[in-house]
Amino acid sequence: MDNKNELFPVVDMDGNTIGSILRSEAHNGSKILHPIVHLHVFNSEGELFLQHRPAWKDIQPDKWDTACGGHIDYGETVDKALQREVKEELGMTDYEPKFIKRYVFESQREKEMVNVFYTVYDGKVSPSEGELDGGRFWTINEINDNLGNGTFTPNFENEYNTILKPFYEDIEFLV
Repeated sequence: MDNKNELFPVVDMDGNTIGSILRSEAHNGSKILHPIVHLHVFNSEGELFLQHRPAWKDIQPDKWDTACGGHIDYGETVDKALQREVKEELGMTDYEPKFIKRYVFESQREKEMVNVFYTVYDGKVSPSEGELDGGRFWTINEINDNLGNGTFTPNFENEYNTILKPFYEDIEFLV
């Protein structure tokens, strides 16, 4: 289970740390802005790796989601959080993340400042058995065919539609 006593930074709209909050408080409907990292993992064929969230997760259980997503710990930088989360969740250490953008995502239970990265990676992806319920590469057609039917997290669908689709043509494997 998630550690409800984890300490997250509270940030302002510029991403500056202005305090701290427990995970349990961040996800209880308080909508206090806290930062997270996302890494979208494409292979050279243009397929996108998605993780399957375990049924025990406190947010969006049993849904397909961004390859790697995680909270930034209090006192941790965005880059360090990304490295830690990617290693923990996917077992990847030899990849080159590229920053896309930062935006605020708000759901009924939380408000997050999302730092979005991508990489093109053809190495082995080893989803953590303790954190994930597996994962796989999806074709863009498979993703498009499953949008809006409850397969994916709302955060992934929003990010896919507003950031990845428009950005897709600029990703290096298509150049």
